[in-house]
Amino acid sequence: MQLTEGGPARGCVAPAGGRAGLGGRRDPPTRPSALPWGLLLEPQGRSGPENMAVDVALLERAGRMGEAFLRLYRFDPACLSLGRNEAAGGYDRAAIARRGVDVVRRPTGGAAVWHEHELTYAVAAPIVAFGGLRRAYKAIHARLATGLGTLGVSPTLAPDRPLAPSTALSRPAGCFAGSVGGEILVRARKLVGSAQVRRGGAFLQHGSILLDGSQENITAVSRKPHAASTATTLSAELGRRVSWDEVADALLRAWDTGVTSPNLPQPPPTSIAWFSDPAWTWRR
Repeated sequence: MQLTEGGPARGCVAPAGGRAGLGGRRDPPTRPSALPWGLLLEPQGRSGPENMAVDVALLERAGRMGEAFLRLYRFDPACLSLGRNEAAGGYDRAAIARRGVDVVRRPTGGAAVWHEHELTYAVAAPIVAFGGLRRAYKAIHARLATGLGTLGVSPTLAPDRPLAPSTALSRPAGCFAGSVGGEILVRARKLVGSAQVRRGGAFLQHGSILLDGSQENITAVSRKPHAASTATTLSAELGRRVSWDEVADALLRAWDTGVTSPNLPQPPPTSIAWFSDPAWTWRR
């Protein structure tokens, strides 16, 4: 399996690698709402390797067929995901084994995420539909923020200038340790962490929307001191328990693009095996 390398990670974002633009073409952007969107709802949960394999399968199909997909899913069991180019040496494999923590390395860049009490989203689409990767990043977050706002929170998009880390004495680690431009914040705290990767003329953007719990689980298996998390959760902001189904319904209403539910084949076993292979997980 071949994936286009992402550029250096900033916050949780991995700017896409590969050729500049789309082969030098100057195609006019297509309105995302004009695309035929396929919808995949998976509340039952999958393992980390299975989830990454499905997202890559959608990326490949978006590039091959020019289709766009919105996938809402979760991880079962809970899982620590590492960014594509993140240094695995910063994590204590013995502590991970003792705690029985599942670990997967994402095809996208950025930093670690603890996937447990959350809704994970994925968007796979042609890049030209959004007029560029940075535009796509902000447009997707704007649409997600609209949906989340109907639940009673007041999301904003982070300014392009990165926020200051919570402490200058320790190095930020983990996706929710800091924010970059375009990410979703509530009261200046990070609610959604996302990352991208491109492959040819298509891209994948996926991310974690925190419902409850704590990203501090990452600290328990890390070798180095970390900056305190800047994360917040929907449950903390609303003062009540928020369910996966409630958030999924809100996002679908906001998407409002005539999504349909495609009958997609399962990802090939070779792709699941790739994301299950320790040689990939601990490659850096």
